Amino acid sequence: MKSPTVLVTGATGTVGSALIPALQARGVTVRAMIRNPDRALPGVQNVVADLRDQASVAAALKGVDAAFLNSPSAPDAAALQIQFADSARDVGLNRLVLLSQYAARADSPVRFLRWHAEVEAHLQRLGLDHTVLRPNLYLQALLGFAGTIAQGWFAAPIADAAVSAIDTRDIADTAAVVLTGTGHTGQIYTLTGPRAVTHNQIAHALSVATGRDITFHDAPADQFTAALTGILPPWQLEGLVEDYAHYARGEAADVHTSVPDLTGRPARDISDFARDFAPAFRPA
Repeated sequence: MKSPTVLVTGATGTVGSALIPALQARGVTVRAMIRNPDRALPGVQNVVADLRDQASVAAALKGVDAAFLNSPSAPDAAALQIQFADSARDVGLNRLVLLSQYAARADSPVRFLRWHAEVEAHLQRLGLDHTVLRPNLYLQALLGFAGTIAQGWFAAPIADAAVSAIDTRDIADTAAVVLTGTGHTGQIYTLTGPRAVTHNQIAHALSVATGRDITFHDAPADQFTAALTGILPPWQLEGLVEDYAHYARGEAADVHTSVPDLTGRPARDISDFARDFAPAFRPA
């Protein structure tokens, strides 16, 4: 019997790169959608396509049984995802799994949550067999602070608010289950870690894992913005500040059991993440 083929968009990204081995462990043939042929991945079907090129997307979708739609890092992310969903419907795709975000809603003050809600609503109207995954803050986002953490500190505008942050490997494992299993049509799964943690608790976990003293500093939003101006494009930086304001208001602290319910094992804790990624946070 031929193994099912799953198309993974964002295949070289944080979630996509973890999803590929999770799917392969379930006997799936993976088709990795990449933009740069020089970044072809080993052990998979590589297809060069771009979300901005509908013809290339339609070709990438041809003959696959399911697709994983990751959000591109672009100011028109919602439009690009909607266009992909339309192409998926046109080629008769059996199943689409959408990577959305915790607390996505049309009236959110956070632009990223509004964009995700727009894509979710479009999928509902399309009538495509789909499942929505809404992960909380990625623990792997801490890797973006690795430079200062290696110096013993990191900062963000979040004060002592707790967030049920999730390891992206758990997002990938859950997506693999949903992409290859049954009974998930129309479901929305909110994905979180096993507990809500403050950034001071994150600093403690990193200290234990690295054997170094790492501290967290609450940074005013304007100071945080100034530090990242010129590093991130304005639309992304403004959205990130909105994200952190959402976290700081305590709106992302609820813990959901979707990861253990679907994978059959506990979600990874901050201590697990810190131990596994400790080398990234030590001085070079």
